[in-house]
Amino acid sequence: MKIYPERTSFSFYLSNMTYFPTIEAIEAAAQKLSGIVQKTLLMHNLLGSEKYGANIFFKREDLQVVRSYKLRGAYYKISTLSESEKSKGVVCASAGNHAQGVAYACRRLGIKGTIFMPLPTPKQKVNQVAFFGKEWVEIILEGDTFDDAYASAQKFCDAGNQVFVHPFDDPRIIEGQGTVALEILEQSESPIDILLLPVGGGGLAAGVSTVFKLLSPNTQIIAVEPLGAASLKNALEKGENCSLEHIDKFVDGAAVKSIGNLNFEICRRNIDRVLTVAEGKVCSTILELYNLDAIVVEPAGALSIAALEQLGTELKGKNVVCIISGSNNDISRTEEIRERSLLHEGLKHYFIVRFPQRAGALKEFVADVLGPNDDIVHFEYSKKTSREKGPALVGIELKHKDDFEPLLNRMKAKQFFGEYLNDNPELFGYLV
Repeated sequence: MKIYPERTSFSFYLSNMTYFPTIEAIEAAAQKLSGIVQKTLLMHNLLGSEKYGANIFFKREDLQVVRSYKLRGAYYKISTLSESEKSKGVVCASAGNHAQGVAYACRRLGIKGTIFMPLPTPKQKVNQVAFFGKEWVEIILEGDTFDDAYASAQKFCDAGNQVFVHPFDDPRIIEGQGTVALEILEQSESPIDILLLPVGGGGLAAGVSTVFKLLSPNTQIIAVEPLGAASLKNALEKGENCSLEHIDKFVDGAAVKSIGNLNFEICRRNIDRVLTVAEGKVCSTILELYNLDAIVVEPAGALSIAALEQLGTELKGKNVVCIISGSNNDISRTEEIRERSLLHEGLKHYFIVRFPQRAGALKEFVADVLGPNDDIVHFEYSKKTSREKGPALVGIELKHKDDFEPLLNRMKAKQFFGEYLNDNPELFGYLV
């Protein structure tokens, strides 16, 4: 059921800006994408609704044909090129999902594409790009981050005088991504109180927030970023778009050093709040969605749902929509996801343990120091020249996080404690 209010003038938004998407432009994109993209489910989530006393809905862009919303912007952009531009081929840079959208569009439209991806891109995403593009695309892996791949793609594009299909900072991309919002408002049977959407480069946030500000102005729009790559939050705090010096690349679909320039100007006017979510919490959410809801998501796809806990009682009685942006997760990352989750939840701890150089010391540690539910999951011993103490790297998994302090106290009382590594990131990263 449509719940659009009467349309308002765009002139306020257009002042002091070079570009702001209109509803007409986004509706034109939706018409062009009809029959190409899936109208994905707006699915009521029973578990989340009961937990928060709210009506929680998931916009399932993970069910899109390329398993992310990125197809919308990529296809729309490429489809609007002139015949001359199409004949030269297109170039893009992507951490994975945008590349799949471009690859799908190239094959569907019969256009050659060259796709640059960072070297750490999960193999699953690289394989999917090759699958969707077939002989129409060439994949080049280069650089450690999206920004590295982006720089290489720009040089390549300039040399060949080809069209660069930007993953987020482009009017046609923004308009294509904005079609997600048109679907949400059409599918919703009640006014939406809160919308949570993930932010990386900002194409989705810019397009979707524009539609909601104009057609559902009472909806609170909350952008969600990974803690280790909070480019929008950083830019808003500084009052101008700028780059982060360092980022955590784990949430690869949303880990960029700076949001797009067009997107920043749109988001700073439309977004009501920005929340950041620790990478470990993202991992816990991925596992919960799989175990409890049988939903497979990638790290960026879990961002909006991972932020619900921060809102807590604010959600009570509200109609809340979380956009699940994608599901292109590589199964080889499962152990890393579980490890990060356990560390975040306070269930896994690493220590340097000083074992006395005598028979029975390890047995004493197991019998008198470990609790009944504690489990040694990592043990690496190195006997040094010291006659009295031999250090070991020991990882211990707990059943309950409240078991940590008693464990620590027993280690110290029995004189086994050497150093706690979880709070020492440099040493932790080197040893674990």
